Amino acid sequence: MALSENPKLALIPSGYKENKIYSVLPSDGVGDFDFTRNSSATRINKSGLIETVSAHVPRLNYPMIDGVVSGCPSHILEPLRRNIALYSSSFDNSYWNKNRSTIISDNIISPDGTQNADKFLETTDNNSHNITKLISDNTGKNLSVSVFMKKAERNYGVIYVGSGPGKGVLFDLEDGVIVKNIGLAPNWKKIEDYGNGWYRCSMGYTSTDGSSEVTFGIAKDSTGNSSYVGDASKGIYIWGAQVEDSGIGINADYVSSYIPTTTSITTRSAETANGSGDAATFNDSEGILYVNIASNSNTSSNYDGISISDGSSSDKVQLYFTPTSNQLYYIVVSGSNNQAVGFVTLNDATQFNKVAIKYKANDFAFWVNGFELLTDTSGIAPIGLDTLNFDSGTGGNDFYGNTKQIQYYDTALSDTDLETLTSWVSFQEMAEGQLYTIE
Repeated sequence: MALSENPKLALIPSGYKENKIYSVLPSDGVGDFDFTRNSSATRINKSGLIETVSAHVPRLNYPMIDGVVSGCPSHILEPLRRNIALYSSSFDNSYWNKNRSTIISDNIISPDGTQNADKFLETTDNNSHNITKLISDNTGKNLSVSVFMKKAERNYGVIYVGSGPGKGVLFDLEDGVIVKNIGLAPNWKKIEDYGNGWYRCSMGYTSTDGSSEVTFGIAKDSTGNSSYVGDASKGIYIWGAQVEDSGIGINADYVSSYIPTTTSITTRSAETANGSGDAATFNDSEGILYVNIASNSNTSSNYDGISISDGSSSDKVQLYFTPTSNQLYYIVVSGSNNQAVGFVTLNDATQFNKVAIKYKANDFAFWVNGFELLTDTSGIAPIGLDTLNFDSGTGGNDFYGNTKQIQYYDTALSDTDLETLTSWVSFQEMAEGQLYTIE
């Protein structure tokens, strides 16, 4: 059903160039966003392959369901991260210790579409069969370890960190599922289907002593038995190792986009997208901010925000994710005083949610996925609104996640319109937005 009003500003994943993300409306360029990222970065392209884009070039990231690109892309914004594991796709290098294992380099096609993935084979020793590296880090840092694995003659791969009662996970590379923990439970764990039999396997841990031995191993069966008489003709495929440094005190309950390394630690710079609109775009009396977004994390340590403001914290309309699991706040401020504020707990902040904030004197509302969840009938509207930013409105608390759509309406839409705007238009759209598998 069509809405009664058209948006004044609209962004969808479409046009971009270096340092710029184009809005669809207005057509004169006033709604375009200024984009920054001072390093290269990777994305999933429309063919489902990992692709590197140059510094300052925005990324359109395509969603994958069961290893196949499904649906429209989204703009992705990520914080600064470092891969502190060197030679991320060269396991034949002496940097990696091969323990009762051998490597055949550049053996098959990797997730980036080139023949640069290694085969990881057992030896005939009666022991564990793995690749290890002692990684220097800082005590108290939350780190994410990930690697792409694919079954060959063996179906099970292992990631393990530490010695003794370390933290590890057993992954089933045939069915694409996590089997169980090995040793102590990691902070979190995940397996993602990248197509063509490849899975990105990952887990999180907190450094306790300034260095950690990271292990990628082969398991014989679903019991997690990693100590056995090996067969020199059996193994798995491996590519794209990442020990992701998020810093001390920073939440890290996910693995970010792949950061390739060779001879040195590689940093992916933080991304920003700001400066959309002007004073003529936004209505001080009433309006609607609508977004279709997914956070990178269920627990943001950054209070990731999207806002319309006057460039200060005095007058603004803002929504942001918080460190509380799956919590999304909204706030409307006028004259430095909160006029409407509240929060909802989402089912999953990392899946796409359709969210709208309505502001008007004595008429504020917060809509999520087709439902009006919060209202406030007392307060005044903000004034001086002139910029839409992927931040708090004052240059901090940048939003990190995926964006499929942003729209701004300069009138307070009716409840019927808001229900339509924030609802899924079909089961197919909902399934793709939530990354469900349709069988």
